[in-house]
Amino acid sequence: MSLSLNGPLLLVGAGKMGGALLEGWLKRGLKPSQVVVQDPSPSADIKSMLDTHGIGCVASADAGGSPPAVILMAVKPQVMEAVFPAVAKLAGPGTLVLSIAAGRTIASFERHLAPGRAVVRAMPNTPAAIGRGITVCCANAACTPAQRTLAGELLSAVGEVDWVGEEKLIDAVTAVSGSGPAYVFLLAECLAEAGRAVGLEAGLARKLADATVSGSGELLRQSGIDAATLRKNVTSPGGTTAAALAVLMAGDGLQPLMTRAVAAAEERGRELAG
Repeated sequence: MSLSLNGPLLLVGAGKMGGALLEGWLKRGLKPSQVVVQDPSPSADIKSMLDTHGIGCVASADAGGSPPAVILMAVKPQVMEAVFPAVAKLAGPGTLVLSIAAGRTIASFERHLAPGRAVVRAMPNTPAAIGRGITVCCANAACTPAQRTLAGELLSAVGEVDWVGEEKLIDAVTAVSGSGPAYVFLLAECLAEAGRAVGLEAGLARKLADATVSGSGELLRQSGIDAATLRKNVTSPGGTTAAALAVLMAGDGLQPLMTRAVAAAEERGRELAG
């Protein structure tokens, strides 16, 4: 699917996620001439990509020219309030404001915009860097079906896209998939350390853990079989896997721990949103 816009796209913040999105858009045929990047200090890698494609990078976008078709806010949540008020002045009646900042509510953008401006709040995750992310979105009432479609097309450049109707669910999404890659990386760390504890050399333990976690994830994706069934398929009654799972699936095992962890992340998301 080739991306086509009826006006400029202003990308505010070209960090890892913003850069991954830009790379995905260019691969999908978005014309570099339609993109303006606002970032006072892009990394060397991003600067090289911008230079290669002839994309302008400014410290602060001005109001000259046509209003953007899309303003994508990809700055860190803690600097959003310092950056967005000036950017909001660039939005026209048909501009879609799309945010990927954790904890920043739709209302926090609307209060700086003229009434009736379309806002979509989205939560991607870091596998977007390799085109394997998943993003969940929520739109305000002013967002048209065409703008929802556009938001989905832009975000699908780095992975799957889904929608929720209630914005409060974005905090739960953040706790599961937004923060979730860190949980998986921790699992790999813990598995490697457990291997070292039973006598494996540290380098081999890490190699085994990393390959097992990444390979199992790919099996889950490609097989189309649910995780519970795959778990049962690899577990022989009375075998080694069953012995390990008896510990992990005990009443004080992995499930209650993960439930508490996700609940803590969801609560923190609500706190950040105010």
